Amino acid sequence: MPAQYRADHVGSLLRSPELLETRAAHGAGRLGAAALREVEDRAIRDVLELQRRIGLDVVTDGEFRRGSWLTSMAEAVEGFVPDRIVIEWHGPGGGAEPSTARVVGGRLEQKRPLTEPEVAFVKTHARAPFKVTVPTASSFLLVGYKPGLTDRFYPTRAAMVDELARIVRREIAGLVDQGVPYVQLDAPYYTSYLDAQVRARLRQHGVDPDQAFDESLAADRASLEGVRREGVTLGLHVCRGNSRSRWFTEGGYDPIAEKLFGTLPVDRFLLEYDTERAGGFAPLRFVPNGVTVVLGLIGTKEPRLESQADLLRRLEEASKYVPLERLALSPQCGFASVAAGNLVSMDDQTRKLELVVDTARKAWR
Repeated sequence: MPAQYRADHVGSLLRSPELLETRAAHGAGRLGAAALREVEDRAIRDVLELQRRIGLDVVTDGEFRRGSWLTSMAEAVEGFVPDRIVIEWHGPGGGAEPSTARVVGGRLEQKRPLTEPEVAFVKTHARAPFKVTVPTASSFLLVGYKPGLTDRFYPTRAAMVDELARIVRREIAGLVDQGVPYVQLDAPYYTSYLDAQVRARLRQHGVDPDQAFDESLAADRASLEGVRREGVTLGLHVCRGNSRSRWFTEGGYDPIAEKLFGTLPVDRFLLEYDTERAGGFAPLRFVPNGVTVVLGLIGTKEPRLESQADLLRRLEEASKYVPLERLALSPQCGFASVAAGNLVSMDDQTRKLELVVDTARKAWR
């Protein structure tokens, strides 16, 4: 049976100014890889200690070795080119901006594991249950495919994500073989298929959103086929976008819930539920028996600290659809899905993570 982590979090954490400056210097060619690694290692040890002190049930390296939550794919796989799809962001400083994902402009060929620089270090220094995050194949269906370029190598979006699914399956299998106790697949673009405005834009660009949704599900299900499950917890995180406190989709899970929850064979769904953008809890009735729902009730986009009484009330409300013993608690998303981070301070982040732990201890005592 998969481990039950009541006080969870999505993965990415705020980078220190030193780490951000060091990564910028390395990217500009002013600093070597060894010097960058030294600063990363120190920052990761510090953030692991912070998470242990707070009392989280699972820890991460904060994704400190990544530029954003999905950049590890292009760094480990040949075939991506420095071209990007534009996303329409909402929130502080919103507007059109290129995705952090690179476009596929060649045949995809994996050079090394996606998480190769990360696993050995966190495994050695975690001293607690830890998770490793991996972008789903479906994450690239909308932002990794550019007509006129990608279709020279992959005639359809489905063909491209099928190739990526094989890469993700090898990655998951490798993580399981290395003894990683918790593997989380990040899949924020599923909410594109429930947002009426995004669906309309997809149609304008010649993409059938219902077909794209089905192709996304097929690719991510293929990523999990044949993977050894003993001793590992597999989770899937779904949100509505998270970049410098902005988002790109809104709407309840209702239009996609039955297919999403019924198709993907994971142990945990980590779901955004911190604002009205996420809708109500009724779609949780489609979550299969034995699967845990991690409710992302605590926001990572603004400093305001939620009321614990409200959190406990919402857990009780959600338990009408999923029993309390199959619920857990987390922030809605990471605090720094992109390295620049959300518009919150280190102290805000700490208070919110402490709130996760304290609320979970009260809810499941």
